[in-house]
Amino acid sequence: MTENEAPHPASVKPYILVFVGLGILTGLTVFLSYLGLPRHTAILLAGLIALTKVTLIATFFMHLRFEKRAFVFLLLVALFFVTVLVASLIKDIGLIH
Repeated sequence: MTENEAPHPASVKPYILVFVGLGILTGLTVFLSYLGLPRHTAILLAGLIALTKVTLIATFFMHLRFEKRAFVFLLLVALFFVTVLVASLIKDIGLIH
């Protein structure tokens, strides 16, 4: 690829849609916090919403959808190990009794 080639589309529309989606997901998280759900359910739902937001940010704003497969593979391996670390700490932080 030369310096003049854009690695991603020049359209702003996908970025605006992702921004609106992030705003909606943030609003949903705040709304769920007022529902009085059980602690485990609230944490699970907030975590799933946060994971969705992280995926949108990494894919669009960090341009990971245009990266080579090797880089994406390394990112997924790192996320796997972070997940294992967090899962190993769940009992210590009191989410499971």
